[in-house]
Amino acid sequence: MRLPLEGVRVVDLTQVELGPVCTQALGDFGADVVKIERPGSGDLSRWAIQDPAGPDNPVFLSLNRNKRSIEVDLRSDSGREVVRDLVKGSDVVVNNFRAGVMERLDLGYARLREINPRIIYAVGSGYGSAGPYAHKGGQDILAQALTGAMARKADPSHPLAIYPTPLADYTAGMLMVQGILLALLAREQTDEGQLVEVSLYDALLSMQLQEATMQLMRGVDLNWAEKPLTGVFPTTDGAIVIVGAFKENPLRSISAALELEDLSLRAEFATDEAQAAHRAELRSIFARRIAERSSAYWTRRLDDVDILCAPVLPLRETLADPQVAANEMIWRMPHARAGEVVTLANPVKLSGTPASARRTPPGLGEHTVEILRELGYSAERIDDLTATRSAR
Repeated sequence: MRLPLEGVRVVDLTQVELGPVCTQALGDFGADVVKIERPGSGDLSRWAIQDPAGPDNPVFLSLNRNKRSIEVDLRSDSGREVVRDLVKGSDVVVNNFRAGVMERLDLGYARLREINPRIIYAVGSGYGSAGPYAHKGGQDILAQALTGAMARKADPSHPLAIYPTPLADYTAGMLMVQGILLALLAREQTDEGQLVEVSLYDALLSMQLQEATMQLMRGVDLNWAEKPLTGVFPTTDGAIVIVGAFKENPLRSISAALELEDLSLRAEFATDEAQAAHRAELRSIFARRIAERSSAYWTRRLDDVDILCAPVLPLRETLADPQVAANEMIWRMPHARAGEVVTLANPVKLSGTPASARRTPPGLGEHTVEILRELGYSAERIDDLTATRSAR
C-alpha cells in the first residue's frame, strides 16, 4: 500500500523533541527521513538519560523510528556539502537550531532555495525568528513560564509548578507537521517551496486561545479549572476528577450520585454565581463524601447520572488500560541493540493509508554509507568522509 508521503524525502537536522517528533510523524506516513547527526555523539536525546542502552535509550527510541541516520560534521566544508547535495533531491529540510545558526553554516533558507527552489524549509525555534527573545535559548519549561501557562493554576493556593509533560515541544512539533503538509499542498499549485516557521512560544500561547481572547477582549481571567463543580477529589484508593458541566442542573445530579441532599435547593448553591461565591464550601462537601469510597464506586455512580468523571490514573495503569489496546496505541518493533522497542503508535488514524513502523530507530550513523552511495559519491570519497567515524 502506497503511503501518503511516499516519495517525499526529508533532511532532518533536528534533535531533542520539537523537531524529531515532527519528522517521525512524517516518516510514519511514508516520508524518507534522513537524520543528520553529529559525529560521535548524535542527537542530544541519545544521552538525555542514564540508561543501559546508552545512545539507544527509550527517550531516543520514542522519537526516531522510520528514519535513517547519517553522521555529518556541519563544522566542516565537506560535511556542509553533503547536506547541500542531499537538499538537491529532497523535498523538505527541518531544523531547530537557534536563530542565525543555519545561516552561519551557509545552510539557511535563502542559500538552500538557490540549490532547490522547490524545497520546503521548516524551522522550529524557541521564540520565533525575530523579536527580543529570538536568540535566547528555547526550551519547553521556559515557554511555560513566559506564555502565562505556568501561572495558570486550578487553585490560587497551589504553588507554581512545572508541568512535567513537554506540551510545548509536542504541540510545536505537530504544528510543524501541519505547516509542512500545507506547504507540500501549496507546492502542487505553485511548483515552489516556502519557509515554514513554528516556535515553542507560539505553540503554547496558541493552546490558550479561549483564555487569551477573553483577556484581550474583556480583561478577564478565564480558568475552566476554577469552575465550582469541577475538581480533583481523593478517594479511598486514589482520586477522581469531576467536570460538572453541560447539563441544566449538574449540582442536582452530583448530589444524587454522592448520596447527598439536593444541594442545588440550598440558597448558597442555587445559582451559578452563588456556587462560585461558595466554591470552597461546596468542594469541601464533595471532598468529605468522596473520601469515604473508592474511585471505581464514585465513577460508576457519577456515570449513572451522566456527570463527566474519571479516575486519576498513573501512566503505568493507563498503558495497561483496555482503551489503549482498543485504539492500537502501542507499537512493538524488534531492535538489533535494544532487543525490542515498545512505544506509542501514531495517534492519527487513516482508514486507507494508515501510519506504520517500517524502520526501527537507527543507530548513530547506521546509514551513512548507504546514503552517500545514493548521492552518487565514489568509494574513495565515502572513505574520506567516513575515515574519522571508522577510526573510533
